[in-house]
Formats: sequence, C-alpha cells, structure tokens
Amino acid sequence: MTRSHYEGRVLGSLATACIGDALGAPTEQRTISEIRALWGGRVERFETPPPDSPFAKGRAAGQITDDASQMLALVDAYIESNGRLTAVAVATALLRWADDEEYSRFMGPSTRAGIERLRAGGDPTETGRAGRLTTEGTSNGAAMRIASVGLAHPGDLEGAVSDAMIACLPTHATTLAISGAAAVAGAIAIAMEPDARLMDVIRAARRGAALGAAAGLQHGRDVAGPTVVARLDRALELVVNASDFDHAIERLAGGVGTGLHISEAVPAALAIFLAADGDPFLTVVGGANAGDDTDTIACIAGSIAGAFKGIEAVPQDLYEQVEAANHLRLAERASTFTRIVLESARA
Repeated sequence: MTRSHYEGRVLGSLATACIGDALGAPTEQRTISEIRALWGGRVERFETPPPDSPFAKGRAAGQITDDASQMLALVDAYIESNGRLTAVAVATALLRWADDEEYSRFMGPSTRAGIERLRAGGDPTETGRAGRLTTEGTSNGAAMRIASVGLAHPGDLEGAVSDAMIACLPTHATTLAISGAAAVAGAIAIAMEPDARLMDVIRAARRGAALGAAAGLQHGRDVAGPTVVARLDRALELVVNASDFDHAIERLAGGVGTGLHISEAVPAALAIFLAADGDPFLTVVGGANAGDDTDTIACIAGSIAGAFKGIEAVPQDLYEQVEAANHLRLAERASTFTRIVLESARA
C-alpha cells in the first residue's frame, strides 16, 4: 500500500463519516415516513434541522454533532500518542472534547456517565465497566467514534480489535459495546486493503464482532442483550432479500432497528453499507433516511464506505460544504495521522 493510497482512504473515511453525521442530524429521531413527508422524499443534501429536532435544533445545515466530533477526537488521540493508543490517551481526548459545549450537549448516556467518572478521578481502564443496568455501556457511542482504530491498522483485523477494546475502556467497557466497536474497526481495517472486496469487509466485521465479544468478557462487564453477530446476520439477510435500496432500509428499520443500542446501530450501518454496494454517497443517504438515530448510523456506515472507496469516491461538493460549515481541517488531519501511523509501524 502506497502512502498516497493510505492517506486517500483515511481522508475518505473521515470525510464520509462527517458528511453522514451532518446529513443525518436533521432527520434524527424521526420515522422513515416522517422524513419522506417533511422533505418530500429522501434527504440527499444538507438541510437545516427543524425547530422540533430533539438534539440538532439550532445547528446550521452541514454542521456535525457529537458523532463525528468524537471520532475526530480519537484521531487526535492517535496523533498525540504517536500511534500507540492507550486508555489514558482516549480519556484525555474525551475530556477535552467534553469541555467543548458546541458538541458535548449532544453527549450520549454512556459517554456522559464515563466522563463524569473520569472527571471524578476514575481510572480510565475501569470507568467504562461501572454500572449494573443492561442499558449502561451498551449505546452506540463506542462505534460512532471508532474509525481511527481501523484506519490505524490497515489489513490487521486483530490489531484493530485490540485497540477497539482499549478505546472502549473509559466509557463503554461492556461485552456488547466492545463487540460493536470491534466490528466497525475490523471492517475498516480490511476495507483499507487495495484489493478488498465488499464481502471481505462484511466478513471482517462479523469476525471483529466475535473477537470483540470475547475481549469484552475478559476486560469488560458482561451484559445481557442481543449480540452484534446475531443482529448482523439478521440485518444482512433483510437487505439481501429486499427488492430495492429503499425497501432494504425499511426492512432494516423494522426488523433490526436503527436506534441507540449498539446491537441495532452497528448491524444496521453495516447492512446499509452492503445494500449501497459500498458507495459512500448512497451509504450515508441510506443511514440519514433510515429513521431513529440517523446521524450515528450514517456516521458509522460512512466511515466504512469512505475507507473502502477512498476520497476520490466522495462527492466533492458535500466534502467542501461539510468542511466549510465546521472548519475541520480533514485533509491536514488525514496527512498527520498517516505520517504518525506509518512512522509508528516502522518503529
């Protein structure tokens, strides 16, 4: 893999994830039928969130939320730790992110609880295991920010799973969350390979989910609930047997769900990626129009599709618009991340 190829895949992943987050922000918490009625069909361009938007109200068209901003915080954590991710580096990045009220007001329940424990002086290798309820530490925040882990391990599924577990420790150290994060990280790691095929990515996600669940049993808190692997199998079946793309999205929303729980969000995102044949634009459109937690679904799915196809497959107009609306310096971040990761690999 050449440096230019690698950097193009990194930038593609970051850009598509940000586009997906911004595209799905105004549609979040709505049903598919509500989305279609409100915008007269699919949302395919950046829209201003309506005043009744539960989370994104007040944001401008094209602005990102907690999903992509946390993903970029972990990119910065890799850069600042010279490519060697630690729970301390993740916690430091999340605490800095949480101090930015522009994004922290969107903070999900598991991240919020973990941040509170970290602020109280908790050990970042332990804070994500706290709690007793099955809803604690099982939300999709573990997967929405995980892209950099897969990007840092091109072709290395096991390395991606290992770092995914580390990234989950401060806030999402449960069997289900680590499984979901490892599924996405593993998918991205394999998607980075120059000759990767669509089903290679899907198989990597399934293998990553299984390895992540095992890592969660060893390093996290075991929690009850549908497994990521079982829900992923169901999600893939639903889209493969759909009559068209819109039908696939409808079947996913009704049959698996597109909500906050990681065993909904990750399988749905991967199945949308499959239904879109890996195309970055169609993937984020599918996520943004799937109902419920649309910005997160589109961000996760977009991070995989962008890694799979690279920046050249990302719509240039949307990339420029999301950059202008948020001043993200994605090209600069991708270049620095590439340099740090490659130098770390040679060390």
